[in-house]
Amino acid sequence: MSIRRTLGLAALLMLAVAGAHAEERRITVVASPELIESGLLKHMLPRFSLKTSIRTTPVPLEPGIEADVSIGPAVEGGQPVFRRGETIYLAGPGGGPRTELAERFLDWLVSDIGQGTVAAFAPGGKPLYEPAAGPKPVVQAPAVTGDAMAGERLSLVHCGRCHVVGPKNRMAGIGSTPSFAMLRTLGDWQRRFRAFFTLNPHPSFTQVAGVTPPFDEARPSPIAPLEITVSDIDAILAYVATIAPADLAEPLKYE
Repeated sequence: MSIRRTLGLAALLMLAVAGAHAEERRITVVASPELIESGLLKHMLPRFSLKTSIRTTPVPLEPGIEADVSIGPAVEGGQPVFRRGETIYLAGPGGGPRTELAERFLDWLVSDIGQGTVAAFAPGGKPLYEPAAGPKPVVQAPAVTGDAMAGERLSLVHCGRCHVVGPKNRMAGIGSTPSFAMLRTLGDWQRRFRAFFTLNPHPSFTQVAGVTPPFDEARPSPIAPLEITVSDIDAILAYVATIAPADLAEPLKYE
């Protein structure tokens, strides 16, 4: 292989690595429509990106939208960040996969620089929003009361066809599906397991007794249905609580 071709391949590899790294450093920010229409995000997000090299994509807040950060008057578990008149806006993690980058944005937003950026937004010379950073609310996780031993058995039966549940099926599961240990690293893992039947792709094949409606006869489950009870979910949650979160080590750093 010629030196020129070798150098060319090396350059392409470096560009691919740099592109992958840039793609990783991106978050989606969902916000209530009036925030987007006001122009605040266009003023605020580029300044955060310039400071941190984390790219941001603003999206209107709508049902079913999953993002890394949510901003609006009614963000569950959010902290106060600014106000307009009597309306206080909260910001918090949106449930997306980039938790670390989302925390970087939230920390910036409540910092002196972030609050100053909000105060400096004054179209027509008149500030629209006032800084209102407040402490994060302390949220108590619901108590885990299910039968962990039963939960392990139920997890292997119902979840093991897609997920690696634990050592007993470590060679099973689907490669693109996160393991239970991986899911345990998420800050909202309890919420995800309690309401897993509402998160895609589960609604298309899951039936929770007394909770989910029957499948449309014209659109039956595409695979063998997963039939489960609320008590079963409590047991699975109790079992998952005994699993140590996966050790993801330090993220790769590129020079």
